[in-house]
Amino acid sequence: MIIKKSDILKTERVERLKLINSIPGIRGVHLIGTKSKNNISNLAIFSSVCHLGSNPPLLSMVSRPSDLIKRHTMDNIINTKYYTINSIEKYIYQKAHKTSGKYPEKISEFKKCKLNEEYIDNFHAPFVKESNIKIGMKLLETIEIKYNKTYIIIGEIETIKTKFEKLDENFKNSIGIIGLNSYYENKKNKELKYVRI
Repeated sequence: MIIKKSDILKTERVERLKLINSIPGIRGVHLIGTKSKNNISNLAIFSSVCHLGSNPPLLSMVSRPSDLIKRHTMDNIINTKYYTINSIEKYIYQKAHKTSGKYPEKISEFKKCKLNEEYIDNFHAPFVKESNIKIGMKLLETIEIKYNKTYIIIGEIETIKTKFEKLDENFKNSIGIIGLNSYYENKKNKELKYVRI
């Protein structure tokens, strides 16, 4: 099957969204924890977290356009400069998925989706207690992609907390995603040697 750009642009909006969001294959999926200036916690599911570098330790994620729909996560990050990135394991992915709903600003997704807030070392933003991997982030920069009005949020890692000391153990029950709502279990095949030429 060959699908050309002209075919994509003719496709109905929801079908096009599913195709383009799914075509990169299985991606990592995370819960982003924030807190508003009014101390209301917020939790949202994202599938765009990406490693940018290890020195300094930087991660990025993409926030969709906010002209039509209020993006509480983006607002909270810009206003407070702090947020958390939390892993999603198979025993919480259904609750995590519910955070994709458009809840009013005064309602905490933690409470609505039955996930628990955890605070570590007085870090401003809430972590997800149930997650195996919890990363505390500080905002460095937002970059607007003018072509489609999305934003790349770039942050520096301030703290990491893992459930298990051996890093691999934390990924045993990890979940990945294709598109917006098709979840997959991750499984390690083999660790190969680092290639040096």
